[in-house]
Amino acid sequence: MQEPWVSLTHLERMTDDTGLLEHALGRIPRRREGYTTDDNARALWACVEWLGAAPYPEHASVLRRLTDRYLSFLLWAQRGDGLFHNNFSYDRRPEPEVPSDDCLGRTVWALALAWTRLPEAELRLPAGEMLRQAAEHLPRMSAPRGWAYALSACCLLERSPAWREQAPASGPLSAEGLGSLVRDLEGRLLGAFRKASDERWLWFEPQLTYGNGILPWALFRSYGVTGNAEALDTARRTLDFLTKRMTSPQGWVRPVGNRGWCDRRSQALWDQQPLEVLKLALASLEACRLLQEPAYRETAQRCRQWFHGENDGRVPLADPLDGSCCDGLTPAGPNANRGAESTLAYLLTEALLAASGREEVSADGTNLAAISDRALLEVPPQPDSPAPGLLMGS
Repeated sequence: MQEPWVSLTHLERMTDDTGLLEHALGRIPRRREGYTTDDNARALWACVEWLGAAPYPEHASVLRRLTDRYLSFLLWAQRGDGLFHNNFSYDRRPEPEVPSDDCLGRTVWALALAWTRLPEAELRLPAGEMLRQAAEHLPRMSAPRGWAYALSACCLLERSPAWREQAPASGPLSAEGLGSLVRDLEGRLLGAFRKASDERWLWFEPQLTYGNGILPWALFRSYGVTGNAEALDTARRTLDFLTKRMTSPQGWVRPVGNRGWCDRRSQALWDQQPLEVLKLALASLEACRLLQEPAYRETAQRCRQWFHGENDGRVPLADPLDGSCCDGLTPAGPNANRGAESTLAYLLTEALLAASGREEVSADGTNLAAISDRALLEVPPQPDSPAPGLLMGS
């Protein structure tokens, strides 16, 4: 499998001595709009993934320096009660907000990944301490995406012998508490699916909105810990449902638009967000790892192709020369701004595919990545995209 060529130039451009800035005008950081913990947690995740994928040794020193920066930001953003403040102005002042389950879950996931993947004890130390301080809030979360991130983090820690040896003596992240919390969070997602779904609507909520792929992804991960057949079945059914909704008739990825989202009656085509493509790739790669079915890897590869022009606009959104990505696809074409969230969605998609290409060999020795790459090379040229501004019927 040929490795993708990815630059970290734009990620460095968007990062100052405090952390990752949220927005850009074109490719230039908008300093006055400040920082978010969400983006710095995503950035930590991306650095850890790229350090694991390691396709470019020359990037290692940059990635380690950025990892330090993002860990430092998260340590600063954690409040005395263990929650994380999300929004900060450029002068480092916290902006008014209500605490967010999504922010908490996303940050806990990034910290758990850092603790289990980074070899340096001096980096695991702050990650572990932040996890311990945040732990008491995890059972109180009420938002499904927060549950999903926290569930995935707990699964990582539950399967880590090193964490179990050093875990707190009591509480949600203790050796005993982790198993209970995994089952509880898994049960909440399954309960949401039973409540919202029917024979035609196989989803956890009445609408497909944002970050959708994170929900089946978490259940695939929890199945690896609990062995709950209902979790695996629900993960597969919801991912297949989501993939169908996010695939155009011509075969390329079509994210659910944020100008109306998607329900049983209609689906918005615009604007399409890079974050949605990342989350579909994330869930698809997890499904391929568990189920050993090349079709899921092909979906993840099509997610990568979306960034490079296989989309409704027939235009690249990502620029490998500096590692930046446009903030969305609109009826008029790409949004020219290249902020943190979209750039990280691109970098993470590339990192996940690079890492999975080394891992995915089936039980009979078949290289699933090679099969998928050959299949994608055989896809014929696609016709022009449909007219913009369309609301697609379900």
